[in-house]
Amino acid sequence: MPVPATWIEHRRADRELVGWIRPEGDDFVVVDLLGRERTDAVDWLTAEERFDSLGIGYLADAYELLLDDGTWLRVRITEVSSETIRVKRDDWGAIDIPLLEYTLPFPMPPRLRPLFPLHTN
Repeated sequence: MPVPATWIEHRRADRELVGWIRPEGDDFVVVDLLGRERTDAVDWLTAEERFDSLGIGYLADAYELLLDDGTWLRVRITEVSSETIRVKRDDWGAIDIPLLEYTLPFPMPPRLRPLFPLHTN
């Protein structure tokens, strides 16, 4: 699913994209780079403040990917765009094991989940 035209890009001062603000009636919903809603409907200032507190550090967190055989694999996000999310097996930087990469659709599908619960600031 491409990002709807009604979503408003939100960027840091250095122009780095940190997510989108989705209009909802007279209010707005914060959507992170993985396509997850991170607030209920809030006013514009609250949405901007949420982005300031959220940052993009969650992209460096560990995640789990449900494989076709029903097992969960610990993965790390390697790339995100408004079209795809790329992850790789969390190999802790080992160079002597095969690289396993997976390309997933945007927004983040249910088969990809944070290894640890989301932080709710």
